[in-house]
Amino acid sequence: MSQAHPIIAITGSSGAGTTSVRDAFSDIFRREGLRPAYVDGDSFLRYEREEMRAAIEEANRTGRPISHFGPEVNRFDLLETCFRDYAETGRGEVREYLREDSITDDKLTPGNFGPPQAFPTDSDLLVYEGLHGGVVARTWTRRRMSASHNPVVIERRKHNKQNGVDVAQYVDFLIGVVPVVNLEWIQKIHRDMHTKGILAEETTTTILRRLQDYVYFMTPQFSLTDINFQRVPLVDTSNPFISRDVPTPSESMLVCRFREPARYDFPMMLREFEDSFMSRPNTLVIPGGKLRMALEVICTPRILELIAAARNPQA
Repeated sequence: MSQAHPIIAITGSSGAGTTSVRDAFSDIFRREGLRPAYVDGDSFLRYEREEMRAAIEEANRTGRPISHFGPEVNRFDLLETCFRDYAETGRGEVREYLREDSITDDKLTPGNFGPPQAFPTDSDLLVYEGLHGGVVARTWTRRRMSASHNPVVIERRKHNKQNGVDVAQYVDFLIGVVPVVNLEWIQKIHRDMHTKGILAEETTTTILRRLQDYVYFMTPQFSLTDINFQRVPLVDTSNPFISRDVPTPSESMLVCRFREPARYDFPMMLREFEDSFMSRPNTLVIPGGKLRMALEVICTPRILELIAAARNPQA
C-alpha cells in the first residue's frame, strides 16, 4: 500500500459488473475534483487477439486448457510492477488493449496493443478495473496444480509468496464485484450472445475451460477485498445454461461484505437504504437496484480518507 499515491482496484470476472462500478467511481471523482489515472486489466494480457485464439486452439489440441483467468495468458508480473511503480512514485506507463469502440486512428487494429502511454503526472490516484486487481499467485505449472493445491493456501501466502506475484499488497482499496456464480454465468451467456453473436453452447464451453483458473486465480481475491458487492437473484437460476432472461436488479438483493466493519457507519447506512438489514456483523444486505447509491454512500468516505492521507502525510 502507498499513502502518498493511493491505488483503488475493482476486480471481478468479465460481465460481473466491474465497469458499472468504475463509472460510478468516475462520478465520485468528478464531483470531488479528483484526477484519476485509469488502468484496464486487458492491458496486461500476454497476447493480442489473434495470438490469443491461436494459443487457446493449441492448448485445446494438446489437452492443456488455458484461460483469460490464468497466468498463461496474463502478465501478472507487469501488473505488479505497474502498481509498485505508481505506489512508489505516482508515475508509470501502460499499453492500451484496443477495442472497436476506443479506436480513432484507422491505422490501429482492434484486439492489438497500442503504444505505451504514461500516466498523467498530476493524478491523485490510480484506478484499476479488471480480473486481477487483487491477485496473489505462485508461479504454478499445470502439472503441479492438483487437489492438494488449495486456493485458500494461495490467499494466505499474501505476505509470504515464493517465486510469484503479489498484486494485492499495493492496493489501498480493493473492491470485489462478484455475482453468485449461476448469475455470473447467465450474464456472460447473454452478453456474449447479444453483443458478440456467440452461441450459448460456445460460451458454455468457454466457462468449462476457465473453471480451474477461476477457482485458483479469481475466487481467492474475494477474501482479500475491502468490500465485496455480491448480487444474489431472488428468482430461480438453478440451470443458468437454459435461462431465457438475466434477473433484473429489482429481482435481486445486494450483499455487501466489509473486511473491516469498524471503518463504516452501519446505522447511517441502514437509514439510507430502505428495506436493508444486517445479516452478519460485517454484512449489509440492500435491494439490488441500489448498487450505484451504495457505491456513493459506502465508498466516497473511504476514497476521501485516502486522498486526505496522501495530501497530508504528517496528519
